[in-house]
Amino acid sequence: MMNFRIIVYILGWVLNMEAIFMLLPFAVGLFYRECAAYAFLTAALICAAAGVPAILRRPKNMVFYLKEGFAAVALSWIALSIFGCLPFIINREIPAFTDALFETVSGFTTTGASILSDVEALSHCNLFWRSFTHWIGGMGVLVFLLAVLPLAGGSQMHLMRAESPGPAVGKLVPKTRYTALILYMLYIFLSILEFFFLLAGGMPAFDAVTTTFGTAGTGGFGIRNSSMAEYSPYLQWVVAIFMALFGVNFNIYFLLLIKKWKQALRSEELRTYFIILAAASGIIFWNTYIPGENIEASLRHAAFQVSSIMTTTGFATCDFARWPVLSQTILVLLMFIGACAGSTGGGLKVSRIIILAKRAREELRRYLYPNSITKIRLEKKIVSSDIVHTTSAFLVAYIFIFAVSTLLISVDGHDTTTSFTAVAATINNIGPGLSLVGPSQNYGFFSCFSKYVLIFDMLAGRLELFPMLLLFHPAIWRKSGFAQKKSAEASI
Repeated sequence: MMNFRIIVYILGWVLNMEAIFMLLPFAVGLFYRECAAYAFLTAALICAAAGVPAILRRPKNMVFYLKEGFAAVALSWIALSIFGCLPFIINREIPAFTDALFETVSGFTTTGASILSDVEALSHCNLFWRSFTHWIGGMGVLVFLLAVLPLAGGSQMHLMRAESPGPAVGKLVPKTRYTALILYMLYIFLSILEFFFLLAGGMPAFDAVTTTFGTAGTGGFGIRNSSMAEYSPYLQWVVAIFMALFGVNFNIYFLLLIKKWKQALRSEELRTYFIILAAASGIIFWNTYIPGENIEASLRHAAFQVSSIMTTTGFATCDFARWPVLSQTILVLLMFIGACAGSTGGGLKVSRIIILAKRAREELRRYLYPNSITKIRLEKKIVSSDIVHTTSAFLVAYIFIFAVSTLLISVDGHDTTTSFTAVAATINNIGPGLSLVGPSQNYGFFSCFSKYVLIFDMLAGRLELFPMLLLFHPAIWRKSGFAQKKSAEASI
């Protein structure tokens, strides 16, 4: 039977953490003497009022299985977003609930799609909160929870599997809690490193903090209407490089940390990731460069946008919707590829692309040699049939959600490019698309219905589809002996 008590317990801790997180924008607002700051204090008290009663009584059974893990993660992100949008509503800077929820979901899922036409009109505390949601959601709020809250043994892994991106989630060290702690330490270190590089380039401290949040979480909420276009070439290069770094599987950084250099640098996914980045940047530079113009500027814009789109960050230094069709097409393809598994980036993930490509190759080989026995290998290891099947199922679910979402928002009557890239930009957690949702535009013109469709896409994309889909499956909410047995066998 579903362990509802442990789900409520986890939700309570998530809301309590969110209450604590809201004290930071409250402090920022007090520093800048903004009345809007008190909305965060009010929202924090509301979060605590809902969260504290849920954790007062520790569940007798702290063990949970995969379906509880998926349900807890999906519901946690929904609750996080609903309560997280309250400050925008209370201080009236985004008064409509749907718009406030869209902006908050976009923040936590590190999408960066905005309904705001004038970002600079927001108070400092609201700008800080928008960007901070990127940083919170980048590594995962449940991963943070695992690092500070001990749960029952192997049960912790079910939360990481439900929230962490990629076809497979492994441990860096034997204990899941320490794995989560290591991941966050690496995350914090890279964030601090970028912050100081930005300060060194003359970026104001507030801008540096919010930009770091947006880069680290691969979110892309800017504090200027022009995104990153107004900053110096040095600052644009720093952001471009760190976007690419945060798109790398964090397991690579751990291997470097323990001095396993050869194993890290031989990573097939890492090599493919940087080859795609370099090739796409080179082609777009060739396609967009006009003889006589500044070569460095053209190369910078090309590299920046490729890094931004492939890592699903969404920052922009120029309006790439005006680029030639070839360049736009490459960017759309990069939307789907995404970053590495185990990074803060979205998209299908490079590892899944490799697995799917190798499976297609092996299927072709079977036609030629029907009796041959072939195995798919990734990182010189045999990929289990379960991972291959899960990857294929993910692709089917992805295509289904994408098609249905595009069909639903097309009811608004916007052009095909707008509808297609809006869904692509939200389900892949990118932010800007093309046409009416280009980098110089926003999502405010969509109907409420379409906004909720895109909200679902953002959440589904960030949580790797299945946790959100399983919420609508009746079996997850009823007793199932077989399912419980299978989940128990999968428990680590």
